[in-house]
Amino acid sequence: MFRQNFSRGPLKILTRWLIFLTILQVGCAIKDPDVEGEALLDVLHFLNDSNKQITDWDSFLVSPCFSWSHVTCRNGHVISLALASVGFSGTLSPSITKLKYLSSLELQNNNLSGPLPDYISNLTELQYLNLADNSFNGSIPANWGELPNLKHLDLSSNGLTGSIPMQLFSVPLFNFSDTHLQCGPGFEQSCASKSENPASAHKSKLAKIVRYASCGAFALLCLGAIFTYRHHRKHWRKSDDVFVDVSGEDESKIFFGQLRRFSWRELQLATKNFSEGNVIGQGGFGKVYKGVLSDNTKVAVKRLIDYHNPGGEAAFEREVQLISVAVHRNLLRLIGFCTTTTERILVYPFMENLSVAYRLRDLKPGEKGLDWPTRKRVAFGTAHGLEYLHEQCNPKIIHRDLKAANILLDDEFEAVLGDFGLAKLVDARMTHVTTQVRGTMGHIAPEYLSTGKSSEKTDVFGYGITLLELVTGERAIDLSRLEEDEDVLLIDYVKKLLREKRLEDIVDRNLESYDPKEVETILQVALLCTQGYPEDRPTMSEVVKMLQGVGLADRWADWQQLEEARNQEFSLMTHQFVWNDESTLDQEAIQLSRAR
Repeated sequence: MFRQNFSRGPLKILTRWLIFLTILQVGCAIKDPDVEGEALLDVLHFLNDSNKQITDWDSFLVSPCFSWSHVTCRNGHVISLALASVGFSGTLSPSITKLKYLSSLELQNNNLSGPLPDYISNLTELQYLNLADNSFNGSIPANWGELPNLKHLDLSSNGLTGSIPMQLFSVPLFNFSDTHLQCGPGFEQSCASKSENPASAHKSKLAKIVRYASCGAFALLCLGAIFTYRHHRKHWRKSDDVFVDVSGEDESKIFFGQLRRFSWRELQLATKNFSEGNVIGQGGFGKVYKGVLSDNTKVAVKRLIDYHNPGGEAAFEREVQLISVAVHRNLLRLIGFCTTTTERILVYPFMENLSVAYRLRDLKPGEKGLDWPTRKRVAFGTAHGLEYLHEQCNPKIIHRDLKAANILLDDEFEAVLGDFGLAKLVDARMTHVTTQVRGTMGHIAPEYLSTGKSSEKTDVFGYGITLLELVTGERAIDLSRLEEDEDVLLIDYVKKLLREKRLEDIVDRNLESYDPKEVETILQVALLCTQGYPEDRPTMSEVVKMLQGVGLADRWADWQQLEEARNQEFSLMTHQFVWNDESTLDQEAIQLSRAR
């Protein structure tokens, strides 16, 4: 058995390296994402995209490397901006210096103006700079000559004047033509470098050939690995060998891009052997333990239960990879995972402020609750995270258990949606039609409960209930309300109070102050999200707009008319039911009174 395990080793390592290289190539590695993302947004603001050509630079996406257009990354850092001919009419922002790995900046053929900024000299990795065909004026800053790696500089067709730093004439390719700079006829230096000579052209072609050959070799290597893997897999299926973690492997850490594979022993130590005293949560997918890694990093360790996946470890790892590349400011980032023959474990960052549910209902004396601005921010953040899962992930991810307990709070009390993708991970044999409904009573959409069919609209329903939790501070189902002859379901309880125009009784008593108009907006969106028929509910992108007031008034007016008609219909049905019930009782009395 050891020999067979050993023969698997090199192929397994090769396969993982190929996955690792692929992830690196698509730029999934993330380092200091907020700094570069926020810098790019500031750069875009200064450039003044008045024509709205750049629409996918989203402040809620953690990494610009994931899906932003015109941006190229390497190892999780922005290395190139290709923004030529976009129609910008502003200037350059100082925030561009935060892109420390930027090697190429293309802004030619826009209408940028103002002086050339001296802080460009801080871009020490810059190799290619093209600002041609703009309206820059003034002189070239002297410290631009200190750019150590500059190989191509084009400032042609601008209103520049004055002298040119002498070091810039040493740049292999430069162009200062069609300006008022001191170059060309009458000056010692030419305004443009000489065109490439045959030798350099030959080198360029050779470089291209080498690049293409490298790509071809890599592709062949991938194909070879796939064929080898399939060939060996046929033989592996014939054996029933079981492999488990053994002593001495604790320090073996395998990384898939930014996703880390932990050993079982490592997580045992972190959680004090999965001590009950370390349990910080429990849900439909398993218990969550607080843990501390060997480097003192605090983590949340989720131990999955009811795990069923016919594809085994490889299928689990594929699903984990899909979850790991869902990167958004309002989604909980997956750190790593662990697999054994009997265990499937996920590792997340530990959130000191715990969950929204905890802050609403389970506070200890002296702990801070959630004020109204924070609750509103949670509503918006959760909507953005869910919108990303539904409409920007490919394949899309349906949460299936959206509730206040699954919305965590980071150090700044921003909403971070957890447990997404776990339903697919645990029910890997199943499609959107499931034999086991996953979710929490009170949050489950009626069509999911009755048919087992989940969709984006089941998540929208859960989001609507979560909004009601944020406003009221109460649970989705509360049997204690029976004592006051109130509705058990939070949604019915809120509807009743709204009909009676008792807004102040809906709002959480722990809220010292709130904006009634904002509360009404949240409640209206919540009730639109929790309509009985899935086709009547909005999409999450529509929800985001309605939270901002866009399109809400019309949909709310339609809802009110529909609700009024349904209430009248229900009232009529109830009346008929009472009459029939009494009639039935009379018939039973007649039957019982007859002679036997």
